[in-house]
Amino acid sequence: MSEFVFLYRRPAKDRTVQQMQESMQKWQAWVKKMEQSGHLANYGQPLDTKGGRVVKDKQGGYTDGPYAETKDIVVGYSVVRAKDYDEAVALTNGHPIFDQDGMIEIRPVFKMEA
Repeated sequence: MSEFVFLYRRPAKDRTVQQMQESMQKWQAWVKKMEQSGHLANYGQPLDTKGGRVVKDKQGGYTDGPYAETKDIVVGYSVVRAKDYDEAVALTNGHPIFDQDGMIEIRPVFKMEA
């Protein structure tokens, strides 16, 4: 099995408390399903959507974020186990980020030899 990072992206927009609670319930159900199937390597964490910096050079020059060129912000991540990209893509089926007009960027974790 390989590991893949799921980067959760969605448009920056305000949501009501009820929308956030409903969304959290759906996320928890998805996480539980992933845990039970053995595909969740690391739950990850949500990221603060109200700040961030993008460092663009070795002198420490940066732009304020949380995003630079896009209106979709990374709101969190998880690490999942899958045999290949196709299975990783299939694991996104039914993910609640899609209910928020969001998307999932899938990136393989490069295993370095010690």
